[in-house]
Amino acid sequence: MPTRVHEFAWPDRVVVGTIGLPGARTFYLQVRAGTQIVSIALEKQQSALFAEKIDEILDQLITVEGNPFSVPTSTPIELVDNDQLEAVQEQFRTGAMSLGWDPTTAQVVIEAYPITDVDADDNDESRDEDGANEPEMLLVRMPVGTARAFAERAREVVGAGRPMCSLCGNPIDADGHICTLPEV
Repeated sequence: MPTRVHEFAWPDRVVVGTIGLPGARTFYLQVRAGTQIVSIALEKQQSALFAEKIDEILDQLITVEGNPFSVPTSTPIELVDNDQLEAVQEQFRTGAMSLGWDPTTAQVVIEAYPITDVDADDNDESRDEDGANEPEMLLVRMPVGTARAFAERAREVVGAGRPMCSLCGNPIDADGHICTLPEV
């Protein structure tokens, strides 16, 4: 069975955002091109790691003699995106993800695949007429400025969670916090 690929070659928008309150947020990678919108759920740690690795790739590219890909050192102001997620309809929950660089188009490439455990999410919408789960993936190609903006926003979204306790280092819930100090 062929894999259904949600492909975005030059997206209008690619962001990480959340739904819910800190401590109970669901993270989404949302991509839009025209009227096509795809939202996939991912873990907070995946969001943070993507931001870190995208910045690493871009920072390495800056060091290439003459910066031939015109990689910005910071987010271009016109690419800052602080808007909320658009209407979210979860396509799938992300399992494996990969990150790469395509020098022929000067784009950062993200691939995301759903969790393959059948018990993890039995989404009827992704079933074909035989009742089998249709394999799918998300493929996003974004130019260097967009990638820099994506990484900055992802870091901000991840950091906007619950505050950390200065004594024990654990997150503080809205309804209170009891420190669990490390044993000495």
